[in-house]
Amino acid sequence: MQRTEIEARVLAIKAELEKGNPYGERVLLVAATKTQIPESINAAIAAGVDAVAENKPQEFRDKNESVLPCSRHFIGHLQTNKIKYLLGKIELYHSCDREELAAELARQSTAKGLISNVLIQINVGEESAKGGFSYEDAEEVFHRLSAVQGLKIKGFMAMLPDSDDEALLRGLARKMRRLFEWAKAQSSDVEYLSMGMSGDYKLCVEEGSNVVRLGSTIFGRRDYGATV
Repeated sequence: MQRTEIEARVLAIKAELEKGNPYGERVLLVAATKTQIPESINAAIAAGVDAVAENKPQEFRDKNESVLPCSRHFIGHLQTNKIKYLLGKIELYHSCDREELAAELARQSTAKGLISNVLIQINVGEESAKGGFSYEDAEEVFHRLSAVQGLKIKGFMAMLPDSDDEALLRGLARKMRRLFEWAKAQSSDVEYLSMGMSGDYKLCVEEGSNVVRLGSTIFGRRDYGATV
């Protein structure tokens, strides 16, 4: 996709998100940059995305130096042995999906005198193919991880099921918003409900998401043959 088209898409999405969500919160636009070349990512940054986010640590490592200054997020499944590629360079980890990851990220962050900002990933649709903590355990997990040195819990992330059942999706999104409201009452650190991708972000914003993660809506369909 041409640079001008990427910039036009970002500007259109930003205008759409300008009114915020129904709770009066600004909605952050995070560009999901999996398989995208630095030139395309830089076009999105120049057009004003709030952050860029990779799914794979090695891809982040290989592209990071070629990408313009912009808040860096990580949105993929993270293996503990790949934390080293990201530590100290990522402003927000969206996908803290298990105890093992939280513990190792905290350990490495503390060892380097860092505090890593994380979102607790919730498997709100109870899907076996997706990671994350159960909704039923979310409050307990929040309390436990909030007490861990080296981590700062900034909110929650969720991926809604791939479904045409709008009532189902809205119900799940509302559950996540209720959880987010509860967490905000527990800690002033809580800021973000990351929920919504290219196929469902409009619904998610309507139901209270304040962070959306968009890939194809910005860059077009992924080219898995692209090289960095």
